[in-house]
Amino acid sequence: MERMTLVAGIDSSTQSCKVVIRDAETGRLVRQGRASHPDGTEVHPDAWWAALQTAIDQAGGLDDVAAVSVAGQQHGMVVLDENGEVVRPALLWNDTRSAGAAADLIEDLGGGEAGRRAWVDAVGIVPVASFTLTKLRWLARTEPENAARVAAVCLPHDWLTWKLSGARGLDTLRTDRSDASGTLYWSPKTGQYRPDLLELGFGRPIATPEVLSPTGVAGHLPNGAPLGPGAGDNAAAALGAGALPGDVVISIGTSGTVFVASDVAPDDPSGTVAGFADTTGRFLPIVVTLNAARVLDAAVRLLGVDHEQLAKLALSAPAGAGGLVLIPYLEGERTPNRPRATGAIHGLTLRTSDPAHMARAAVEGMLCALADGLDALVRHGATANRVVLIGGGARSEAVRRIAPALFGLPVLVPPPGEYVADGAARQAAWVSLGGDAAPTWTAESPEVYEDAGVPLIREQYAAARDAVIDRPEG
Repeated sequence: MERMTLVAGIDSSTQSCKVVIRDAETGRLVRQGRASHPDGTEVHPDAWWAALQTAIDQAGGLDDVAAVSVAGQQHGMVVLDENGEVVRPALLWNDTRSAGAAADLIEDLGGGEAGRRAWVDAVGIVPVASFTLTKLRWLARTEPENAARVAAVCLPHDWLTWKLSGARGLDTLRTDRSDASGTLYWSPKTGQYRPDLLELGFGRPIATPEVLSPTGVAGHLPNGAPLGPGAGDNAAAALGAGALPGDVVISIGTSGTVFVASDVAPDDPSGTVAGFADTTGRFLPIVVTLNAARVLDAAVRLLGVDHEQLAKLALSAPAGAGGLVLIPYLEGERTPNRPRATGAIHGLTLRTSDPAHMARAAVEGMLCALADGLDALVRHGATANRVVLIGGGARSEAVRRIAPALFGLPVLVPPPGEYVADGAARQAAWVSLGGDAAPTWTAESPEVYEDAGVPLIREQYAAARDAVIDRPEG
């Protein structure tokens, strides 16, 4: 019997680390492992490394794999000194303390519409607190002693790949297009770093990882297996879900993401649509919200139920929740750029003061925020024929059944899976097997949900959304 070629995909997300071992030719899952990450928006990378070791052990090790790729949460600021030691805990994508730095960077390039346009022309995105360069600006201004020690900056998946390779020199740091495109100092249009913008943000030059091609080799495991270039989590999820042209992928995880593969980079000076790159050499226009599945988690705590009960409650209430609207800005928000906003409830009456209406409002509020992102993609040229819904939030029956009415499109829900890790594994298979494209893996048939749109729900959400007041600074 011919021995199969195995590959490993790793997803180092905000909440946990997942490792999948798959057959490179067919994609068949052979084994897997998982370990949790600590909570918070500031985490020392050593915690990711420890979780990765645990997840690898649970997955039976990597000694028999032919290639590995690491996908990870985007934008996190990992700063290293000249010896490769971590200078301070990483600031993650959902840490909003650099909101002021983001505003300052826009001012540095002209301010207002002119400043936003300048950033889009330079790197395809407009500064918000999520992006790496804003965190570097915050570090330079707030922790000058730590900033003085910084010799290099990289991203979470870059650092883990580097650690797996056993390398120590800063000149051996490697990354990929998709993750580099979310830093504010690399342009997906030109495929080049913008050291002038990096110096503008941090105040002086520092080293950055080499950006590899889609099948570039970032290093090797001790057994000689190559390490692929890796990916940002959303780009990996697109590869793992096997999205077709016209498929808009909406992922409901810690954050909410709405993205579609494109041959054309978006041009959105408002900053709503970010012009990221994908894992194949194309572009990945994307809209990101800070609040997604955690909105459901908060509703579960508030109502004292579990997720299955929350879904049943939501489906027992009328569409539109009788006018009750929940604005889901529980951790501030990135889209729209409201880092100091809070969640809000509108339309509370005696008639809507019950668990069912509250559950429905939570689901609809979260989905309406994502529907706003879908609208923005379409306005900027994306083709949207159907939605592919993935992530932990997609496991909710209420989410699946309510989503088509708010998105206005058929919704396909693939079987639950680790799509980010699967995308990394598919990239590893591409590195191992070669060829002009990633191997085609046969997927299980998705569930399909369809429903007529309900404009009134979107309208009442928009009215409540625009009435939200931000917290004062400080």
